[in-house]
Amino acid sequence: MSNQDRRLDRWPPVDELVYEPGRAPQWDANAGGYTDPESGRLLPTWDDALDLVDADPDAQPVHVVRFGSQVDAKGVLAGSKDADRCVGYITKYLTKQAADCHQVTTGRQRTHLERLWQELRHTPCSERCANWLLYGIQPKKARPGLRPGNCQNKVHKRETLGIGGRRVLISRQWSGKTLADHRADRKEWVKALLGVTTDHATARPGGEQRHAWELAKPTDPDVPPLGHRVLRAISERIQWRAQLDAAKRAVDPPDVSAISSAQSAVQEGKGA
Repeated sequence: MSNQDRRLDRWPPVDELVYEPGRAPQWDANAGGYTDPESGRLLPTWDDALDLVDADPDAQPVHVVRFGSQVDAKGVLAGSKDADRCVGYITKYLTKQAADCHQVTTGRQRTHLERLWQELRHTPCSERCANWLLYGIQPKKARPGLRPGNCQNKVHKRETLGIGGRRVLISRQWSGKTLADHRADRKEWVKALLGVTTDHATARPGGEQRHAWELAKPTDPDVPPLGHRVLRAISERIQWRAQLDAAKRAVDPPDVSAISSAQSAVQEGKGA
């Protein structure tokens, strides 16, 4: 089983807290991770925790969802011309303004919302959530500064409580592709349209990398101000769009006769 499959199918147990929010594990730069606040012992990593789950024959799923009565609806058939459009339409309106379905107006509703928020405040929302520290596990790609109970993902916020907030669904069950796969497909489509056969920006003829990439920090002297970076990004997007539109016109030129007929009709209408 690959790491991607394990991420989707397995999760360490979250039924009992190991640490309280007031005495959560702390980052130890010398140890290279989060450690026990009393013993100083390094917490197991995310991959180590998944290995323990895989090695336990009695491991149980964290959540179980069962389907109820099913409806054999055949309004949209796979492969039909309207299938993709219908799926996109339904997905859009199922997730649009999901947080605005119900307004909290009574004291009982406010109490319920407060209780739900307190419960989800310390429940892990993803493999990178800081709340894993309370269960004695380092989150995936752990970094300094994680504070359990203060995860900034939308699922923990009161206004979007329990809602993932992702408008563009990954749709693994539909196509088997992730968002990264779709981005790669779009990149290959643009390269084919522009006639680009290799990545000239990063590779030399012999396969050697031309550039070395590293994360820039705001304090780096060669990093321009934020306003300049935003304007540069906007300018690049405009140039890319113009180049892409030009490539599309070169591949599929417009119907000149149709444009001339339309212009003639407009002129006749003005004359009338």
